[in-house]
Formats: sequence, structure tokens, C-alpha cells
Amino acid sequence: MKWTTRDLVTMAVFGALWGALEMSLGSTLHVLHLHFIGVIMGGIGMLVVLTGFLFVPKKGSVLVMGIVAALLKAFSIGGVVLNPMIAIIAESLLAEAGLAVTGRSERRGSLMFAGALGVLWSFFHPFFTQGILAGKGIVTMYHRIIAKTAGILGMNPKEVLMVLVALLLLHILSGAVAGWLASDLGGLLARRLKPVRA
Repeated sequence: MKWTTRDLVTMAVFGALWGALEMSLGSTLHVLHLHFIGVIMGGIGMLVVLTGFLFVPKKGSVLVMGIVAALLKAFSIGGVVLNPMIAIIAESLLAEAGLAVTGRSERRGSLMFAGALGVLWSFFHPFFTQGILAGKGIVTMYHRIIAKTAGILGMNPKEVLMVLVALLLLHILSGAVAGWLASDLGGLLARRLKPVRA
């Protein structure tokens, strides 16, 4: 399936929007040291690209938008941008996989599944970037994540399984909500952008 010039422009616009949000809102959230930034930004990113997918419902469109966003993120001022770039690409790849599994459907359920799968990367991201790439060790990151999550949610850190389940559900819910909202937002934008016939 070939992309038209309109498709390329649309993917560039939505990809750039995701990248701009990562550079502005994402950076601000990190400066404020808020909790669950990956969940928040992952959900926002999925909302943007899944809305874009409704305008370009073709194989690879979400990945292309993710690549555009990651390249734009590379121009962020200050700080290490490799980790967020990896996250953006991984999230878009997983969302692509989710759409492929559901037959690239534009239905709400398909978007919710793709969104949930995309944001799920945020759960594994610290293990990959900090535990493996940064050499801190997966076990070390595991203990840190359990302790931090338990503290934020007011749970007993010894109840490891419950903490992990709560964290996984938080990621899945964020992505599913993003897919749900993308379905409505895509329809709204399509109606707004529809040319008026004389």
C-alpha cells in the first residue's frame, strides 16, 4: 500500500505534534519530578498517533509518526535524549503490532488495544535503558521500581505481585483511555476538516 503526499504530510504533522509535546510538556514534567511520567507521556503520545492513524489507516503509519517524533526529540535542549527516543520508537512499534493483530481496524476496541500495548513499553523501559544499557542491572532496577511504586501508591513493598499488577494495570489503562479518546477525537477532527459543499 503506497502513501500519498497527503498521507506523508499528515504523518509528519502528527509525528511533529508528538515530538513537540515530548520536548515541551515531557521536559516540564521531568523538571517537576512528577510520578509516572512515562505513563502520562505514553498515553498522550498514543492519543496523538492513534488519532493520526485514523487519517492514515495504513501499515507503518504509526511507526513513521513515532520516528518523526523521535527525531524531533533529538533536538531537545539539555539532558540525555536517547532514552526518550528509544521509548517513542518502542511505543510506536508496539502500537503498530497492536493494530496489526486487530486487522488494522479503525474501531474503538482496536485503538484501545493498540494504545494499551504502546504504553505498556513504559513499564519495561527502565529495565531496558537503566538496567541493561546503563549497566545498573535488571535486579537493581526491579527493587527500585517496586519500592518507588509501593511508596507512591501507599502499598506494602513486600507485596511484590500486587505492586506489579497495579503498575501494569496503570499502564494498560492509560493506553486504553488514549485509544478511546483517539476514536472520538479522530471523528471530531474529520468532521471539522470535511470540506463544506456549496
